[in-house]
Amino acid sequence: MDFFRHRRASLVGLPALVLLIAATGCSSADDNAPVAVPSPGAKAAKLCQNLDKSLPRKVDGLDRKDPEPRSALTAGWGSPAIILRCGVSRPAKMVDPKVADGSDPDAIGGGVNGVGWLMEERDGGVTRFTSARRAVYVEVTVPAGRDTASVLVDLAGAIKEAVPEGIAD
Repeated sequence: MDFFRHRRASLVGLPALVLLIAATGCSSADDNAPVAVPSPGAKAAKLCQNLDKSLPRKVDGLDRKDPEPRSALTAGWGSPAIILRCGVSRPAKMVDPKVADGSDPDAIGGGVNGVGWLMEERDGGVTRFTSARRAVYVEVTVPAGRDTASVLVDLAGAIKEAVPEGIAD
């Protein structure tokens, strides 16, 4: 008789275990990871707010899904997310002479559709781009395996429209 009682108790726990595994398998740590919100000055923040209004609904075919905490200074698309942060500080590599002369294998400069970028290879195949020669720095982080060129093409129009050329403060 004890055999049936224990068997029934373990069968009741089985659906709960399956549900827990399914829920865990469907979620991603990247989806819930908070994104650091930059804290630029008032002029840069206004440009970033204008950029937020101009950003496309889709990037690289992925729907916009903004990260937490919600802010006009951050945006995201897809999962794992392509993350845009506006109003970031100038990266140290942007003034590194090795990058300027092309001898840094992890960071290179270039441009896409009229927007200049510093490209940095990060751990795990992640690529980080920071806009250059614009009145505010815009950072775009692209997860491993995504087509970085199409991401930058999709974002270039909004950046050119909302962030004028110039030197960021």
